[in-house]
Amino acid sequence: MKFTKMHGLGNDYVYVNGFEENVDNKSELAIELSKSHFGIGSDGIIFINPSEVADCEMEMYNADGSRGEMCGNGVRCVAKYVYDNGIVKSKTINVETLAGIKKIEVTVDEATNTVKSAKVDMGAPILAPEKIPCDPSYFQGNKENIYGENDNFKSYCDEIIKNAELEVVTRKFKVTCVSMGNPHAIVYINEPVEEFLLDYWGPLFETHPAFPNRVNTEFVRVIDRNTVEMRVWERGSGETLACGTGATAVAVSSIINGYTDNEVTVKLLGGDLLIEWDGDENHSAFMTGPATKVFDGEVEI
Repeated sequence: MKFTKMHGLGNDYVYVNGFEENVDNKSELAIELSKSHFGIGSDGIIFINPSEVADCEMEMYNADGSRGEMCGNGVRCVAKYVYDNGIVKSKTINVETLAGIKKIEVTVDEATNTVKSAKVDMGAPILAPEKIPCDPSYFQGNKENIYGENDNFKSYCDEIIKNAELEVVTRKFKVTCVSMGNPHAIVYINEPVEEFLLDYWGPLFETHPAFPNRVNTEFVRVIDRNTVEMRVWERGSGETLACGTGATAVAVSSIINGYTDNEVTVKLLGGDLLIEWDGDENHSAFMTGPATKVFDGEVEI
């Protein structure tokens, strides 16, 4: 099987051209090839397939073989792949995902005619607990704190989980829940993110009963009105160097909590992403960041 290794800020996947390759047992293949010592090594596999409703389809599998709805870093690399390989000739590319069709504007290096970065329409954030999904019964505090009563974001739904208290083992965290096509729990901490015990707390959040489909968890420190830093524990993959949907969810959470303005630089271990959202419940958030090819290869499967 031919493949291309690509990454967005170190969030790396094995990309397979589904226009040309016909692969069975994709979930099992993702598990084997994602292993760093026995496979290619990655956060998962993304198949780039034909689509009847868009320029192409992104079919994503995490490192544990589970299907992912959407990946912000991954979809930028999909756009780069189809443009660089002449599958799509336009600089505006529509990609079908399980979280809907994503519109991407690519920036091209004119010297090489290859994509160097991309701006993704991530869609409008989802805050209704049943659509994330998360179970409000696990969150503690008065109703105003849990559900965001009496603020500008009440119109999203009757209940939103905003800065609500969630007990995880022996520690109580303040959590805001957002979906960007996949579920995210955003947790604000006071210590620098590099000091946080992510390997311990990440799995406990991922499998907490408050999240019936498991959850991606971002641990965030606010630096100033336009900057936050985060580390992410992704369901099915563990810690990754970057998460595009997670960075977008963090920016949305920071805006609705009043911590930041509407343009937020999110600093991840792999680099920075710029997230823009005007705070309107019906408007999309936009994510801008790089897409990088590492190498092409072949693997026996």
